[in-house]
Amino acid sequence: MTIRRRDFLKGIVAGTILASTGKPVPAAAERDDRMPAAAVGILYDATLCIGCQACMVACKKANDMEYEHSGPDEIWDNPRDLSSKTLNVIKKFQHGDGLTKDSDPGYAFVKRHCMHCVDPSCVSACPVSAMTKSPVNGVVNYNKKACIGCRYCQIACPFNIPKFEWDSPFPTIVKCQLCSHLLAKGGISACCSACPTGASLFGPVQELMVEAKRRLGMKPGVYYDFPVSNIAGGAGTGSFQSHKAATYVPELYGEDEVGGTQVLMLSGVPFDKLGLPELPDRSYAALSDGIQYAIYKGMVYPIVVLAGLIYMARKQDEPKK
Repeated sequence: MTIRRRDFLKGIVAGTILASTGKPVPAAAERDDRMPAAAVGILYDATLCIGCQACMVACKKANDMEYEHSGPDEIWDNPRDLSSKTLNVIKKFQHGDGLTKDSDPGYAFVKRHCMHCVDPSCVSACPVSAMTKSPVNGVVNYNKKACIGCRYCQIACPFNIPKFEWDSPFPTIVKCQLCSHLLAKGGISACCSACPTGASLFGPVQELMVEAKRRLGMKPGVYYDFPVSNIAGGAGTGSFQSHKAATYVPELYGEDEVGGTQVLMLSGVPFDKLGLPELPDRSYAALSDGIQYAIYKGMVYPIVVLAGLIYMARKQDEPKK
């Protein structure tokens, strides 16, 4: 087949018009990374946590989860980590003599569950939108009816949160959804309702940040009032407890990590010792969007050439037909 220069140029022009009608828009421009104005979350203060695991019991009851046994004694629910049966777990850091709380050497507690990222990687990775982020309160929810079991969300999550029901004939992904069914009725997450010391505090994220910054500015050893369960309820009903301020690590975990999270943490020992990963300020979802856009933007030119070749092939076949 002989291709004339004139037809080739016409094909390129036609391909350019075809490509330009799509008006490719950067994925980053389409993504709204801003936290919803009514976003809610949890402030976990490890220095107030006494390791009672009341939050774990309340979580199991509120979400109708099975008990999990990690030892030969099957009387107690004692999971060692998050799993398909455990959405929320209290873990213990211990080093050296393990006698002094919130110090190293010493011991400290940490609460692990979904961080409800502002720009969640699991939502970005899910090919069927089984993982979604609420545009109203920012909670990252899971729809088992849409899930195809690819487990991309597990790989994408920088906090290793989503778990898969390997022992179920009809498996689903399991993760904390901040007790969305209770929020819909005007309640708060079960773990915060059950916490006796206010270590897990529910409320609007912006108010939780203000409270966290207040605590970071406290003088260690001095007694202060701390709201319990719900920061809004505490302020309105006088539900406070007096605690001695600890020596905090001068950082609010979750404020910047991977673009920010709606679960914030304070601690008396470095966060890496509690098993929390060191992460960049930019979300992985935004990073992958930038890479994909760069790749697809570069593919526009091959598409233009391909469109031109298709046009010329068809033009050459017309006389034969």
